[in-house]
Amino acid sequence: MTKKKKSAEKKAKTDNKKSAKEINEAVEPTIDLEDSEEESVAASEEDDLAAEVAEYKDKYLRLYSEFENYRRRTSKERLELISTANSGLMKALIPLADDFDRALKAGTEGAVEGVELIFNKFKNTLEGKGLKKMETASGDDFDEDFHEAITQIPAPDKSLAGKIIDIVEPGYFLGEKVIRFAKVVTGSKD
Repeated sequence: MTKKKKSAEKKAKTDNKKSAKEINEAVEPTIDLEDSEEESVAASEEDDLAAEVAEYKDKYLRLYSEFENYRRRTSKERLELISTANSGLMKALIPLADDFDRALKAGTEGAVEGVELIFNKFKNTLEGKGLKKMETASGDDFDEDFHEAITQIPAPDKSLAGKIIDIVEPGYFLGEKVIRFAKVVTGSKD
């Protein structure tokens, strides 16, 4: 190769290097801008997510605090309600205690009549508070939802087998709920 050819090739290589360098320099600033835009968008999204997480944490803590306050308040109200639930009944029974005191002070004069009057007043007071005596009679079918069999005896008659023979203690309802089962004696089927 000749010198001229070599120097022309060298010049072309240098020109190519210069043009590649110029192209890279021209392209790099746009790449840097794109990278910085992506970084700022990512940082902005990260800040938004952090703010959203902080907001949800705050809402959660407030809701949790409100629930704890509600739970404490209702527990306190429930305890107060339980402690004063019988106050109405107690107020209704006070006059009966007074009547018993008067009957005891009166002595034997008319004691039976006085006790009967007090018993009737007592029974009416309890009925007024929702207590109702269970209607159970000898010969009724035994129902485990209302009766409690305390013993079983041989049935005096075959028709009384599996039925109530005797009532030891009556049962009671408070409203519609059984609060004491009737204690009964049933006839065995032997």
